[in-house]
Amino acid sequence: MRSDSEWKKLSKCESAHINLLDDGCLMHIFSFLSPLPDRYNSALVCHRWLFLACHPRLWLRVDRALKDLNQPGAFPNIEAAVAAARPGDTILISSGGNHLASNIQIKKPLCLIGAGELPDDTILTCSRSSDSALEFLSTCKLANLTVRAELGCCLLHRSGKLTIDDCILQCETNPLDHLSYAIVTTADGCEVIPSTIKNFNGVSVSRTRIEGGAKAVLTSGTLSLQRVRVIYSRTSLFFWFDVEQC
Repeated sequence: MRSDSEWKKLSKCESAHINLLDDGCLMHIFSFLSPLPDRYNSALVCHRWLFLACHPRLWLRVDRALKDLNQPGAFPNIEAAVAAARPGDTILISSGGNHLASNIQIKKPLCLIGAGELPDDTILTCSRSSDSALEFLSTCKLANLTVRAELGCCLLHRSGKLTIDDCILQCETNPLDHLSYAIVTTADGCEVIPSTIKNFNGVSVSRTRIEGGAKAVLTSGTLSLQRVRVIYSRTSLFFWFDVEQC
């Protein structure tokens, strides 16, 4: 058995070894970490790791308070970040205040993550005149975010696999809740692309609180709600479910 002093020496040695790697190697290692919580937590280790873990090569950032518009990988709003993103990019949305998100179409695989400790630290607000906050036409993931919609829906799913994890979806309450939905999906199940590989359309929701609205999800076409789990409290409902081909 090693003593406490031996473990401390070993820990310092291992820490020194990894810090001997150059920035490119460390950033390559960080690229294999899941954005939340691993890559996000790695940014808390030291100033160097913060710089590398938040580098625009790994993810883009949305910051409403951004003053330097020439800062690489940083954008003042979600729409600009989505437009600049490459397929497979992760967009980290800063916490504090409301981010305007109205009818933003996402046509490429992206991951949108709130930077706060809790979902309600990062709020996306959809204006009353819009159909939805975000419209998805590709495989995407949302995590650690709150999406508010006064009318219409929070999220409009057209195609691809949409994954929603640890989010809050807030819709209009009385007297117009019958016009509001947390999620609307108009996808048609699965489609066969030329390579004969099936591209499944669907929505997967976990650990998500849904407030207001006529229904948690409105589906059409050949999609159906499956494997539903609901936890009820006085103020909200927590959902786990999949919307897939029947």
